[in-house]
Amino acid sequence: MDFLHGLRVVEPANEQEVSAALLCANRDGLAVIPRGGGTKLDWGNPPARAGLILSTARLNRIIEHAWADLTVTVEAGCTVADLQHALAIRGQRLALDALWPERATVGGILSVNDSGALRLTYGGLRDLIIGITLVLADGTIARSGGKVVKNVAGYDLPKLATGALGTLGVITQAIFRLHPLPRNTRTLTLDCADIDSAQALLLTLQGSNVAHTALQVRLGGSMAPKMDILLEGTDAGMEAQEARIRGLARVTLIEKGDTSIWRAREELTAGGAFSKLSVLPANIATTVSAIERTGDPEWYAVFYANGIGWLSLNAPLNELRVEVEAGGGSLFVLRRSPAQARMDTWGETGDALPLMRAIKSQFDPNGTLNPGRFAGGI
Repeated sequence: MDFLHGLRVVEPANEQEVSAALLCANRDGLAVIPRGGGTKLDWGNPPARAGLILSTARLNRIIEHAWADLTVTVEAGCTVADLQHALAIRGQRLALDALWPERATVGGILSVNDSGALRLTYGGLRDLIIGITLVLADGTIARSGGKVVKNVAGYDLPKLATGALGTLGVITQAIFRLHPLPRNTRTLTLDCADIDSAQALLLTLQGSNVAHTALQVRLGGSMAPKMDILLEGTDAGMEAQEARIRGLARVTLIEKGDTSIWRAREELTAGGAFSKLSVLPANIATTVSAIERTGDPEWYAVFYANGIGWLSLNAPLNELRVEVEAGGGSLFVLRRSPAQARMDTWGETGDALPLMRAIKSQFDPNGTLNPGRFAGGI
């Protein structure tokens, strides 16, 4: 993130100050880099230019926890951990396992659309967000959605801004649907002989009546696949689910792990290069074979049951990306190794790029917000 060194930093205290800062920057031709906790500023392509950093650090309030309606309104600079702690007082949670929750902010995780293994049951951020406040590059304060879970009126700005990397506007507030905290949780870990057997078991579990909350496969160049299964509910209910899993997996010994296993992708992304993959669950084994053909003996990956994967690998990724995209998937290079320095973050965008450019020109015609960071140099 060397491009950020020496830049001026503004820290607005409210939406009106965000609006004033963007209005001035847009008028003066300054490119603005929105920043939350700074955990993912190196995701995406480097900005084509940068004039100042707009920090949401002071926008950190939980505005309203409507616990009876299972919704919360929170400012973008609030960390995920602080939000979860406040919700837990009422026995609720944002059903999301984002990276680095102690530092990552609500606005930041929305901007990069960061969802973890819980997405299997509760959906991703686009499913959990029901309202948003976005300050556009010209200072306009735009609000969309509402405080009721079934609100569908109007243009779906919350889903549009989620994953846009701050290129359409600066998120200042978000409204989320919530879920109750589980009464109990249990993590089961199974050793798999190889990736083919792991994929077969994954598909079997997904097609069964086992009520698991999350499922992931961890594996690497020198590590045989391990499958982690998260159960939630009453003790009796989890015992029944575990018995079904033992029958389907045809094993008698299952290690009972702890919740730290579900932060495996944080270890994967702690240093060096890493990428995010999206493949069909039935294509995980063939994707792993393609990863092995890169020749990097120290690769490590975590795949979720829905086919989203996180990969630590330093070798060139061009051939792997071609194979993944040929199977209808995608590969995003979020942090590059020297061997990947010339790779574009996003890969093939298909026929969506003209539409994305049109949306960008409507929201930010001067290219003030994170110019060049998104797909196609948007």
